Amino acid sequence: MFTSRKAGQDDSWEGVVTGKSRGMLDGSNMYHFVELRLSGGESTKVRVGRRLWKEVAVGDRIVKRPGSDPVKE
Repeated sequence: MFTSRKAGQDDSWEGVVTGKSRGMLDGSNMYHFVELRLSGGESTKVRVGRRLWKEVAVGDRIVKRPGSDPVKE
């Protein structure tokens, strides 16, 4: 099995996109991921929706506030 990288509803972070990927981890659903360098300096990989994945490019800034979905800024 794989680890879900979907952002939690109460999570809060901001970072710069360093990479994009997608894959069919369970064999039937397409999952979209962005690799981020967070404002604290660490890197992470986060699952995002298809619409946001198509909008962002390497170098774009993404912000996640508690109670909302990640958005491009």
